Amino acid sequence: MLADVLPFLRCPVCRLELTGLDTAVRCPRGHSFDRAKQGYVHLTANPVAHPGDSARMVDARTDFLAAGHYDFIAAALAAAAPAIAGLVVDVGAGIGYHLAAVLDAHPDAVGLAVDVSKPALRRAARAHPRIGAVLADAWLGLPVADGAATVLLNVFAPRNGPEFARVLAPDGLLLVVTPTGDHMGELVEALGLLTVDPAKEERVAATLSPWFTEGASQTYEKSLLLTRDEVAGLVGMGPSAWHLDPGELSARIAPLPEPVAVTARVRLSSYSQVPPETLIGGSSQGRLGGAPDGG
Repeated sequence: MLADVLPFLRCPVCRLELTGLDTAVRCPRGHSFDRAKQGYVHLTANPVAHPGDSARMVDARTDFLAAGHYDFIAAALAAAAPAIAGLVVDVGAGIGYHLAAVLDAHPDAVGLAVDVSKPALRRAARAHPRIGAVLADAWLGLPVADGAATVLLNVFAPRNGPEFARVLAPDGLLLVVTPTGDHMGELVEALGLLTVDPAKEERVAATLSPWFTEGASQTYEKSLLLTRDEVAGLVGMGPSAWHLDPGELSARIAPLPEPVAVTARVRLSSYSQVPPETLIGGSSQGRLGGAPDGG
């Protein structure tokens, strides 16, 4: 719940501590931020650049994840996280599915779900008893205290290297999940979906350098047998949903033999911070903004 993570949150305007829980949180300078009735707090000083996943996309994601199709990703994240007794921040958390799995595996941890999608945050705020949810834009900076996070999760979401370095403890761990070039390849070819950039790994590294250095990296995959409705949900919860009319998508899916065989394949990489004194120009602390890469 929000009370568990409030000590780690900071005002996005002046960076001071926040108090209050019922209908709003506020800082000593009087900056106040509303708490939605669904439990999340709108913690941005400026309008977000993009509203994030729509209600339709969030519904599709919820149904797809509830069916267990991406449980292998959640399990990999839970296993990769060290023994945690502090804060886990999930940037681009969506409905909080992966963060909840990590918290289930680490009973002494609390979680903060960060996203720009209001429909997603309504679900994330209720995804686990130890999750607090806030609306914030990684492009503009995270409303989190310096060095507050023990683990930072980033699953198919934007990355802001300097901001991640600021909020992560010096000995903390960043876990990044990205799709491989052949993730859901059967559907990409059959339905004409958006493809994963062949230079994805290089782009991920570029967004995190020089603040982080990569440690372990492993590919995980799962063979899925999906109904046509589940295929529609899978496409509908991803970036192709912004480019395909639902009617056109249904027409493309209709000829597919059922069940539809699909291979989900992702890469999980762990990163540790580069000591600030070794960075050109000095410490990374206190740096906001940047141009994070997409999922």
